Amino acid sequence: MRQVPVGAKGKYEFVVARKDLAGTMETSLPPVLATAMMSLAMELAAMDALKPYLDPGEMSVGVTVNVQHIAATPEGWKVRCEAEVTKAEGRRIEYVVRAFDEKEEIGNGTHVRAVVDRAKFDERFAAKVKARA
Repeated sequence: MRQVPVGAKGKYEFVVARKDLAGTMETSLPPVLATAMMSLAMELAAMDALKPYLDPGEMSVGVTVNVQHIAATPEGWKVRCEAEVTKAEGRRIEYVVRAFDEKEEIGNGTHVRAVVDRAKFDERFAAKVKARA
């Protein structure tokens, strides 16, 4: 892995679909963008910021997500998520993340990812699955 500079930025954009709505996941909730989907989009923005610095065979995994969902977004609206690296120590990368819909900021917070070797990850995961069988 190459050194990830503080200030590296990534983004992820999507249009809110029915599957992304809180009310689709739990009928007692309103038909608005689910916090879980906003959080996932923020993670994807963070991954985008990291892509240019990964070596072949490396990937990143989420470690911590700490976000606030501050405004509701309806189905069909475009959402833009941004991530900016605030700290990079070895394989641990910290970000500030923000999300916006067509009208306003809808969420913000922090996120941490770790860079890992994909082959080693797959090996450990396969052993875990095999142990259950």
